[in-house]
Amino acid sequence: MPIALPLALIFSLVFGVLIWLLPPLKVLVLIVAIAAAVTVVRQPLRGLLLFAVLATFLPYSTVQIGLRTTVSEALLLLVWVSVLTQNLFSNLPRPPRLLRTEKLLLALMAFSALPFLIGQLTVDAVGNGPVNWVRWLLNLSALFLVPRLLQEQRAREQLVCGLLLGTSMLLLLSISVFLKSGTATAMTPILERLGYGGIAVLGDSLSALANRMGSPWMHPNVTGGAMALVLPLAFCFGLTRSGWERRLGLGVALLGAVGLLLSGSRGALLSLLVVLIWMARQRVPYTGRMLMGGFVLGALLMMSYPPLQDRLLTLFTSSDASTSVRVDEYTHFPEAMAMFPFGIGFKVDPPVPGTGLWGISNLWLNYIYKIGVPGMLLFVAVIWSWWRETRAPGLQTRLTRDNALWLGSGAGLSAALISGLFDHYFSFTQVLAALFWLLLGLNLHEARRLRLKAQAATPGNAPESPSSGNHS
Repeated sequence: MPIALPLALIFSLVFGVLIWLLPPLKVLVLIVAIAAAVTVVRQPLRGLLLFAVLATFLPYSTVQIGLRTTVSEALLLLVWVSVLTQNLFSNLPRPPRLLRTEKLLLALMAFSALPFLIGQLTVDAVGNGPVNWVRWLLNLSALFLVPRLLQEQRAREQLVCGLLLGTSMLLLLSISVFLKSGTATAMTPILERLGYGGIAVLGDSLSALANRMGSPWMHPNVTGGAMALVLPLAFCFGLTRSGWERRLGLGVALLGAVGLLLSGSRGALLSLLVVLIWMARQRVPYTGRMLMGGFVLGALLMMSYPPLQDRLLTLFTSSDASTSVRVDEYTHFPEAMAMFPFGIGFKVDPPVPGTGLWGISNLWLNYIYKIGVPGMLLFVAVIWSWWRETRAPGLQTRLTRDNALWLGSGAGLSAALISGLFDHYFSFTQVLAALFWLLLGLNLHEARRLRLKAQAATPGNAPESPSSGNHS
C-alpha cells in the first residue's frame, strides 16, 4: 500500500524519539498499549473480551488518559469508539430493535441528567460530578454492547469464558495470598504494583477487616457480591460443557465458593443460598448436591478457620457492629431524603460530608439517595421489565447446553439483586456495575434468542419459555 511506507517512517521516528527521552521499559509498554488500542479499534469484540478478563481480574487498576480512571473503563470507552467507527463504514451487523428493558434503561440514563444538575448546584462538597456521571453512564452502556457485538452464540460463549478466566485468576491470586499470610492487608503491596491508586487509604480500610480475604475488588463485601454474580453462571456453564471449558466453569464455581466464604460477606452468602434453593426447587440438575457440598465445605472451613465461624455466627446476634450500623443508616435515611429530595447527584457518594447524614447499605435505597425517588422507580421498572422478558414460568427448568447461559446469568443477577438488600455495590460502584449490566444484557438477549427459536420450532403456537426442554 502507498501509505504503508510513510506510516512506517513516522512511527519509527516517533518511537526513536521516545526511546531517547523515556526509559526503554516505558517505551515498550507504550508500544504494546498502542498496538492493543489499534487492535480494539479494528475488532471491537476483542476489546469487549479483554474487558471481561480485566474487569473480573484487576477491576480497579488505573491508567492516566487526561484524567485517572480504571483500565477497565478506559477499555470500555475504547470499545464504544471502535463500535462507532465501525458503524461509519457499516462493518458491523445491524443491531436488533431495542427491547422494552433497553428503552427503560435509556429513560433512566436520560433522567439522571436532572439529579446530576441539581446535585451540582445544591451539594456543597469537593468532587468531580461531570466525570462521575459520565463514568456511571459508561458502565450502564455495557448492556447495549451485547446486541451490537454478541449477536453470534459463539461470541457470547467467548464472553463468558473471558469472565470466568478473569475470575479464576482473581481467585487464585486472592486465596493463595490469604492462605499464605492470613490477613487481608497482604494484598496491598501487590495491588500497588498492579497499578492500583489510593493504596494508603486501602491499607487503612483493610486493617479493620484483616481477618477477611482481600482481593483486587478491594473490599471483602464487594468480593462477595462479585462472586454471587458470577458463581451461578460458572456452575451452569461448567455442567453443560466439556473439556477445558467444563474444567474452567466448575473450577471457578469451587474456588468461588471458597472465596465467598473467606470474604465473609454475609449478604452475598445469603443471597446466593436463596438462589440455589430456588434452583433446587426448579429441579436444576446437581443444585441439591452443590448445596450439600457447600454446607460440607463451609463446615470444614469453619472448623479450620475460627474467624469465619465468628463472622457467620454474627448472623444470629444483635450485637454485631455492621448490623448496628445498617440499622442506624435505615433510621437516619428519612433525614437524607428530606434534605435532598431529588438526590445528591454524582458529585460525591453518600453520605455528603459536613451534613451529619448517614450513608445507606441498600442497592434500592441508594438509587433514592443518588437520583431521587423517580430515579429509583425507573430502576425498578427496568428490573421488572427484565424479569418479565426473561423469567421462566412453570415449576421445572431443564438445564441444557443451549440454555445454560440464560439460566446461569439470570440466577447470578437474581443473587446480585437480593444482595442489594444488604449492600449497595451494584448500583453506582464503577466496573462492578458494568459487569452487572453486561450480564443483564447477555441474559436478556439469550432469552430473546431462545424465545425466537421456540417460535420457529413450533409455528402457530404461543411462545415458549426459555426453559423449554426443546432447546437441547
